[in-house]
Amino acid sequence: MTLPILLVVAVVVLYLFSSVKVVRQGYHYTIEHFGRFTAVARPGLNFYPAFFYRVGRKVNMMEQVLDIPGQEIITKDNAMIAVDGVVFFQVLDAAKGAYEVSDLYLAIMQLTTTNLRTVMGSMDLDETLSKRDEINARLLTVVDQATEAWGVKITRVEVKDIRPPADIVNAMGRQMKAEREKRALILESEGLRASEILKAEGQKQGQILQAEGRREAAFRDAEAREREAEAEAKATQVVSDAIASGNAQAINYFIAQKYVEAVGQFATSPNAKTILFPVEATQLIGTLGGIGEIARDALSARSPVGTPPAPPARRRGPFEGAAEGNDG
Repeated sequence: MTLPILLVVAVVVLYLFSSVKVVRQGYHYTIEHFGRFTAVARPGLNFYPAFFYRVGRKVNMMEQVLDIPGQEIITKDNAMIAVDGVVFFQVLDAAKGAYEVSDLYLAIMQLTTTNLRTVMGSMDLDETLSKRDEINARLLTVVDQATEAWGVKITRVEVKDIRPPADIVNAMGRQMKAEREKRALILESEGLRASEILKAEGQKQGQILQAEGRREAAFRDAEAREREAEAEAKATQVVSDAIASGNAQAINYFIAQKYVEAVGQFATSPNAKTILFPVEATQLIGTLGGIGEIARDALSARSPVGTPPAPPARRRGPFEGAAEGNDG
């Protein structure tokens, strides 16, 4: 009796132990009842009677990374490039991920590769090299929509590397060098143009200032000549008034001043190397005296009738004064 009981107990314990399903964190197990999906076992301790229920698929529910192998793609401008990428995805529905597609990883890889060829094949080589963000966004949208029926969420699609052929790389290097040389020549020509413009502006401003200076100088010269003429006219008027009032010394002084200035101009003339001017001081004084007599005669002619004219002054010789001194 003891042995059969022990066997029954052992069988019961073994059955219970087989019915307990322990699911690890990050995984979901699909439970099948005679081959048909019935439930999803979540992380922790789960009890499903053995022989009636079994674990169908162990689905990884964590975010996963799928490496896309290198692909040779022909771009829109017939350039051959090698491209590889990476896909980040997460299974949201374990039942769909297990039963809606035969091989989830292979399906995602093939779908991404196909769409990668489609997207990059519709772009030029320069666009594929400069618009990686646009390529990633388009791939993410297309692949995510296609995998939604599998209970999969595509979180990111990234193009890791784009490798053009060696000859295209060399051509791109020469093109970049030519572009930089072109920019350098353009900047140099623009600098020369700006320099010439500034130089022309400076010359223009200088000519304007010179013209304004000449105009101001001409205005000042005209004003000075006008004031000089006014002063000359005023001096002449004063002399004329003095003569009219009977002062003969004024005209003597005026004529003597002009005479001396004329002699000074002869002496300071740059064309005159030697000046022979036979004029003595006594002759100059005599000339002034004669001019004074003429003025007195003119004044006496204007005087009223009955006034006797003044006797003319006798001219003295150059040695008369000395003789009188000796007589004394």
